[in-house]
Order: sequence, then structure tokens, then C-alpha cells
Amino acid sequence: MKPRLIAAEVSKALERQAAVALIGPRQAGKTTLALEIAKQRDAVYLDLENSEHRARLNEPLLFLAGLEERLVVLDEIHRAPELFQTLRGVIDEGRRKGKGVGRFLVLGSASLDLMRQSESLAGRIEYLDLGPFSPLEVDDDRASRERLWLRGGFPDSFLAASDADSLAWRANFVRTYLERDIAAFGMRVPATTLERLWTMLAHNQGALLNASVLARTLEVSTQSITRYVDLLVDLLLLRRLPSLRANVGKRLVKSPKVYVRDSGLVHGLLGIPSATALAGHPVVGQSWEGFVIEALLSVLPWPAVASFYRTSAGAEVDLVLEFPSGDTWAIEIKRSLTAKVSKGFHVACEDLKPTRAFVVHAGEERFPATRDAEGIGVRELAAMVRQR
Repeated sequence: MKPRLIAAEVSKALERQAAVALIGPRQAGKTTLALEIAKQRDAVYLDLENSEHRARLNEPLLFLAGLEERLVVLDEIHRAPELFQTLRGVIDEGRRKGKGVGRFLVLGSASLDLMRQSESLAGRIEYLDLGPFSPLEVDDDRASRERLWLRGGFPDSFLAASDADSLAWRANFVRTYLERDIAAFGMRVPATTLERLWTMLAHNQGALLNASVLARTLEVSTQSITRYVDLLVDLLLLRRLPSLRANVGKRLVKSPKVYVRDSGLVHGLLGIPSATALAGHPVVGQSWEGFVIEALLSVLPWPAVASFYRTSAGAEVDLVLEFPSGDTWAIEIKRSLTAKVSKGFHVACEDLKPTRAFVVHAGEERFPATRDAEGIGVRELAAMVRQR
């Protein structure tokens, strides 16, 4: 098992809260991490996709009453949403007995779906996000970083024996989501239409969301496109990056940008088999941009806010991070090693007056890119963001 950065946070959360929800897309490593925690704590693990495990919860109050002293791990909690009302009563009863923390670790593969079901646990549950591997979780060398970019961070894809095996895994991942997993959440969506949309978004990685254009291409309604995008966002497969709302006296772009969150899925959807093929593909720059943004946002501490900045005149910052301290970081992303910035970035920095400005490049060195911006590698900047 590769160590995950969030492991220590999960342990700390269990020490201060009755229930902890570990949220992330399927196959991101939630179960592996939960089983490791369960082993350390002598916990009871129940996979709610397993009929035998679910049968043990036919009388949940009776079953859980005998586990007051042990952590209970509930995997794929969306399979039994009725459990949340039971968990609320069990947690409240435990609090009255002085057993108010470390009772339940629940795992879910969709954000809003799980949160709606767990509204009754308000004040009793803490949420933590576990995504695919980040650059801080793989070896600190260029080869590992390039492999992470090409294959993406899903453990089975990143650790596959070859690029071909990795690509095959990602193809099966997409197919399983479209044919089985989405239906498991009770959502009726045409698989072919959703696959075409997902692929179109990969082709246009990091583009502004234009539901009308997508609707005309797919011959569906604009409302359907909005619903399908919402679904992929809720399943933690897409990221909508909002535009910055700033009072700069200029006309700002308001539509969000949309990214397929895992770079390996971008390349899988587009059939890009190798680093050589990726280097010559039209999506290479946008893919790198999405990879860097996801690497940084995966370690962004709450309640920092991320957005992008673009004016109608062409001033643009790929990523703006606003921290609770009041500091603002402007981040430009370049696939080249030179970290040369555009005029639009200079103009945007004059508008925003960020506390710090960075240009993320494809290398590892750190150097002055301009008088006000530093050139930096993605791993080093991710470490800086995480320490904020």
C-alpha cells in the first residue's frame, strides 16, 4: 500500500468526531485506506455491496449495540441510505454514555448524493476527500511525475505493469461507470450520450462550459447537458472551476471552466496510449493544465477558495487561490521548461495585485520567471499549498 497523505487526517478526525465520511470516486483507494485503519483499530468492516455483509444489518440497532467499543467501517454507504437515521440514534445514545467519538467511518463514491442522505448526521459527521494519487504521493522524480500525468492517479492505473495495461484499465473503468455504477446511484442517463459528452469534455479540457453548443452537438436539450454535467461533478469525475468575482472595473468572463479531474481519464477517453503520443496531441497543453490544477486543489486546505480570472480583453490567470489569511496567489501553467508568461498574465496580475505569483512549468527547478513571478515545479508548489 502506498501511503496516503490523508491517512493522518482521518485518524485525527476519528478522535474528535463520532462519524467520518471519506468521499472520493470509485477505485481511488478509499477501501484500501479504510481496511488499513480498520486493522490498526480492530474495527468491524462491512461492505454494503456484499449481500452477506448487508444481512448483518437487517436489525441494525441490535447489531450496532454490541459494537460500542469498536470502530465500524461502512463501505459504499449509498447502498443503504436508510442506515443514516439509525446511525444518528446510535451516535446520540453513545454520547450519553461517554462514547462520542470514533464510532463510524463511512465511505462514499459521490459527493452530493452522500451528503443529502446524511443530513440527519449534521454536527455528528466530518467529511474528508480522497482523490487519486497526487504528485506528493508518488516518488520524487521526473519519471514518476510524467507517468502520473499520462496514466492518472487511480492506483490500479498508475501502478499497472505497462502503459497498455493502464490504458485497458481506464477503458474498463469508464465502461463500468457508464453501464453499472451510474445506475447504482438510481440515475437514469443514456450511457452512449454520457460517454460522448465525457469524451467531448476531454477534447475540450479546461474550456469554458457552453451547454448550448454541447447540446446542439449531442442533439439533446441544454437542460439535459446541465444535468449530465452536474452528475459527473457529483460523481467526482469532473471539476467546475468558477470564474473569480472581482471588482476590477473590467468585463469578466462568468462561465466556469470544466476539467475532467483525472488526467489519465482524459487520455483514456481520447485513446492516447503513450507519452510519445501525448506529446504530439493537440490536448497536451490543456491536459497538463488540468493535471496541475487537480494536483494543487487536491491538497488545498479548507476554507481556501480556487477560481480562474479572465477578462473579455484577454487578461487571464489559470488559477487563483485565495487563502483565509487574505493572501492571494496567481498561478500560470505552462508545459514548457522555460516558464515564459504571456502579456495577458502580466495584465491580470496588475488587475488583481496578488500576494504571490507563480508559473508552474514541466521541470523541477525554481527560479525567477519575471520580476514578480517565480517559476516552480508542480510538486514543490503542491507542497507549499498543503502547508498553508
